[in-house]
Amino acid sequence: MDKIAILTGDPNGIGAEITLKALNILNFPADKIVLISNNEVLKYYNEIPSCRQCYTEINNYEVIEIPYKKSDIKPGEVTAQAGEFSFQSLKKVCELKPKAIITAPVAKNSLNLAGYKFNGQTEVLQKYLSHDNQLAEMLFVANNFRVLLLTRHCALKEINITKEMVIKKVENLVQTFKTVFKIKKPKFALCGFNPHAGEDGILGKEEIEILIPAVNYLRSEGIDITYPKPSDTLFINASKNYYNNQKDTYDCYIACYHDQGLIPIKTIAGDKTVNTTIGLDIIRTSPGHGTAFDIAGKNTANPESMIEAIKLAIELSK
Repeated sequence: MDKIAILTGDPNGIGAEITLKALNILNFPADKIVLISNNEVLKYYNEIPSCRQCYTEINNYEVIEIPYKKSDIKPGEVTAQAGEFSFQSLKKVCELKPKAIITAPVAKNSLNLAGYKFNGQTEVLQKYLSHDNQLAEMLFVANNFRVLLLTRHCALKEINITKEMVIKKVENLVQTFKTVFKIKKPKFALCGFNPHAGEDGILGKEEIEILIPAVNYLRSEGIDITYPKPSDTLFINASKNYYNNQKDTYDCYIACYHDQGLIPIKTIAGDKTVNTTIGLDIIRTSPGHGTAFDIAGKNTANPESMIEAIKLAIELSK
């Protein structure tokens, strides 16, 4: 399919609202975009006062219908019906294979209630789009500030980083930078696993036993990557460069676990942060926030991150 697909996410969250608002602001040509959604859901959120003008314009977009009853729209609630809708939307877009995919947020607990035991949309996309041992990775992007997660949605006590994992993920990251971001010789900064990057083994052995051997191998391949550095120091420098609109020292920061990478980039870049799935044939972007059930249906959702997600998907799919 020669279009960009936008999924409106969990029908009980803010996904449809921010999609309507974003498209109304961006005003992209309708023939370039297809919505994977449901007209009842779109009409429901169009009744929010500030979106009344949106649906007339949305009518210009092709909408591929995922079944959903108006009576099942329950803003702010976690339901199996919403989880089913979210899953079927993802499955449908994988069948269509568009130029790029933009997903509004879904609720993991709704997916699980519907019987789909995935930790997030990234894992669903990997299941249906990957081939030849491809691995989907989570890369967070805010202009030239980028953070890759070595591990994603798992409990801290279950984090298991190996030398082989680090090597494979960084090698894949290099290919993404060459093909997608058009940067031939990217520079990477690797965050230490432990406080102060382990202090020569005093505060943990992961740097000595796993990360440093991985870096040695990657450097032997000609990859420009630092030895593990304390993440607090790395992100202080990243924040200075971002706020001063200066080119960063590194093209990407590599975080060992979820919050190590996401707290800095979301604190620094806020709603400019875009969750980007790399490693598959199709680029996927998503707002850097969740379903925001607490404000669903109240017309207070900020579409800025969705706007950035749409813009980035268009840019990267050219």
